[in-house]
Amino acid sequence: MGMMTSQEYKESLKSLKPVVYHFGKQLKSIFDDPVIEPHINAAAETYNIAFLPETEKLATAVSHLTGEKINRYTHIHQNVDDLIKKVKMLRVLGQRTGTCFQRCVGLDGLNALYTTTFEMDKKLDTNYHKKFLEYLKYIQNKDLMVAGSMTDPKGDRSKRPSEQVDKDLFLHVVEKKDDGIIVRGAKMHQTGIVNSHEILVMPTQALQKGDEEFAVSFAIPVDTKGVIHIFGRQSNDLRKVENGEIDVGNKKYGIVGGEALTVFDNVFIPWERVFMCGEVDFASMLVYLFATYHRQNYGGCKTGLSDVLIGATLLAAEYNGVNTASHIKDKLAEMIHLTETLYSASVACSAEGYCLSSGAYFPDPLLANVSKHNITRFIYEIFRISHDIAGGYIATMPSEKDLCCDEIKGYIEKYLKGVENVPAEFRIRVGRLIENMTGGTAQVEAMHGAGSPQAQRIMYLRESNLKLKKKLAKIIAGIEEK
Repeated sequence: MGMMTSQEYKESLKSLKPVVYHFGKQLKSIFDDPVIEPHINAAAETYNIAFLPETEKLATAVSHLTGEKINRYTHIHQNVDDLIKKVKMLRVLGQRTGTCFQRCVGLDGLNALYTTTFEMDKKLDTNYHKKFLEYLKYIQNKDLMVAGSMTDPKGDRSKRPSEQVDKDLFLHVVEKKDDGIIVRGAKMHQTGIVNSHEILVMPTQALQKGDEEFAVSFAIPVDTKGVIHIFGRQSNDLRKVENGEIDVGNKKYGIVGGEALTVFDNVFIPWERVFMCGEVDFASMLVYLFATYHRQNYGGCKTGLSDVLIGATLLAAEYNGVNTASHIKDKLAEMIHLTETLYSASVACSAEGYCLSSGAYFPDPLLANVSKHNITRFIYEIFRISHDIAGGYIATMPSEKDLCCDEIKGYIEKYLKGVENVPAEFRIRVGRLIENMTGGTAQVEAMHGAGSPQAQRIMYLRESNLKLKKKLAKIIAGIEEK
């Protein structure tokens, strides 16, 4: 089939019949829901840029398996250039959509499983890698969107999976059969899953002896029998059903990634789609590889979004008539400084990447964690400065319906106007965009996506080679231990 266009991607979804609930009702089709439509549009951009002359080299690659040209979102990184192009591609997509475009988790899951299955086969003489390669070629040849599924509900965080009173709080194998396995449980915060083609499931954490039933990885279509998607609420999501445009802020592409709670109610997985089943010793490797790949991303996608936000903030300053003030220029400069600092960390971890035994390339894990950890701090500061410059009106504006009401329209146009030559509507539009991009859902995703700050701090201690640092200090200090 080859690479899909954005329109072909949208058409391909119509053949799938996932069970999706939203606002307490099962949807006949995801295309019937105006809340989901923007997320489809955002994901479609990952297909669109593969055909644009100015972005084609970033968004495509050559498959090392087939030699065919493929979408980069189905590619296994083969060199440092691949890692850097990935980050650059994410920034471009952020600039084009102003939101999450959802395919990153699946890409990172494919790369993590590529190496993990390779290592399992080498050590355990299994056939997981062979099966995974067949699956990967299937994904590449059809250019499918894969939803990476890692995060379990976890229940009581003080207990391991096997210690939970309700074991379903970690997705697990409940039965092994001749032709496959039966699994039960759920995955939380599933970005873009309702408008994906496939689900790629991975363990959520390191496991140990006794946790074998939770050490499971597999891939299935999103509409597999027994899979139920419950679409999550987002900030101001009811505005999308009002048939308006301005109040939504980013009507075409929406806010964040359209997350869902995905339930697996005794779902059958054929053995050819199972890539881990009981190998607890390799769960930590898979989580480690995935987390590093995914943390590499954030200085790419979030800086693309920040580019849009900086532009919106500058517009707000111009419409307010304060853009030439020295303190405004200074704050804009700080937004730029923070944005480029975030980007530099993602580029650095990519440039310092190296080849794994599987042949796949891997970003520097310490720098990848630095990249994500900076996001959890700098994005909040970028948002704060944007709010500071734009002003309080972004939180208190009348609705779009009021702007269309003949009786009061004139008041809004009069009193929400800034500088003389800019209509009030323009000022309202840019205010709504800032509100959309800096609201609650966006902030929480920046903090907890790819792991909370504490997860990165743990990795700092593991990856920073403290023994070497002590040795360097002793040498310079002249400390010779006997």
